Amino acid sequence: MTPAEVITEVRGLIQDTKTPTRYSDTVLLGYVNQTLKRMAMLRPDLFAVITNFQTTPDNVLQNCPADSMRLIEIFQVQDGGSVTEVNRETLDRTVPNWQSHTPGQPVNFMRHVRNANRFFLYPRPAYGVVLVGEYSQTPANYTLNQEVEYPIDAYFPAVVDGVVFLAESVDNEHVNSNRAKLFQDSFMQALGVSLQARVVTDTESGGIDSRLYRTDPKQVI
Repeated sequence: MTPAEVITEVRGLIQDTKTPTRYSDTVLLGYVNQTLKRMAMLRPDLFAVITNFQTTPDNVLQNCPADSMRLIEIFQVQDGGSVTEVNRETLDRTVPNWQSHTPGQPVNFMRHVRNANRFFLYPRPAYGVVLVGEYSQTPANYTLNQEVEYPIDAYFPAVVDGVVFLAESVDNEHVNSNRAKLFQDSFMQALGVSLQARVVTDTESGGIDSRLYRTDPKQVI
């Protein structure tokens, strides 16, 4: 999927194929990049990246990579043991001086509840510790013929719907005929339906982890 492919589909839907066009490629490219960022806000899981996290040695508070929207998970120390999520308040109560313990290989991580791109490690990492983790990546600003990395091609129709919604929103005639809302609804429904499908595809028992996947895509963490 490239922005140029999305724009070709969008022009057909908004009947903007004759020269001179109402919308330039530059304007529609801006709408494509806007739509991808809206999708990332609604469904950060669609932009999940698993990679190495470089740690700041001798510091309990750590940062996600610079292009992160939010932390999803810390799995392990690279070439080392697992890192398990715990509750910081519980650790504070049970081991009040945990932040001053000797640096080493972390065994626990805690989310920073007020900052989605920061987290705590216990014990604080020694020099050279690298973690393997997952975070939601902020979409790049793509050029016309650049391949879109996330989301996957299966979400092409949703991207098209989102761009049509933005284009129609600035066209009074179509706003009055509710075309903008029609495509906005289609955009939101596509994201919501794909989220609900995880109940069937991602769990053995058909259950769902409500902390990670909620019915309303706006509530996904």
